[in-house]
Amino acid sequence: MSITPATSSVRVPITPEEQASGPLAEQYARIRSASGLPFVPDMFGMLSSRPDLLEAVVSGYLGVFNDGALDRHTKELIASWTSQVNGCPYCVGTHNYFLQLFGGSSELAAAIQSAGSEDDLPVDEPTKALLRLVSTVCRSAYKVTDSLWQQTLDSGWSSEQLFEAVFTTALFNSITRLVDGLGLGQSVAQSRTSTMEPNGG
Repeated sequence: MSITPATSSVRVPITPEEQASGPLAEQYARIRSASGLPFVPDMFGMLSSRPDLLEAVVSGYLGVFNDGALDRHTKELIASWTSQVNGCPYCVGTHNYFLQLFGGSSELAAAIQSAGSEDDLPVDEPTKALLRLVSTVCRSAYKVTDSLWQQTLDSGWSSEQLFEAVFTTALFNSITRLVDGLGLGQSVAQSRTSTMEPNGG
């Protein structure tokens, strides 16, 4: 297995798509079909040496982005904001790209890269309330109190939507840690700084 130059910072082997076979080739095909992309993003490729673990991540990813209580725009917003809270510019860039594909403005994408809190974002008050919940799950999930949950419900979201938002946040907390822990985040030159550069990986 070889590591391509674009991902030379990754600490584990990445199997190129043209070399994939068996279960790995099946997972790669599943990713391309679900994402609509003509390639497999590096985030999935870095798990290629363990197709069983890749399958778990792909299943979670597809579970989030299939039809549900939240629309795709909101889910991508959660993914982008979770990445910003966790200081992962690689993932911020990736999900800002998808956020804009699903209706997010370039102004919002730019704000996510530099915002210190959800209150700095050009979104409505119900969305800020949802992102406060997201931020709390990212930083200290045990601080999600009944009061915070109720405040978010009172802002206009349903309990089903909050459940999905928490799951999405938890999944992308895991993904940002995989990206940084396995070295993919280092492909962004200024990783973990206040200046976050988008990356379309």
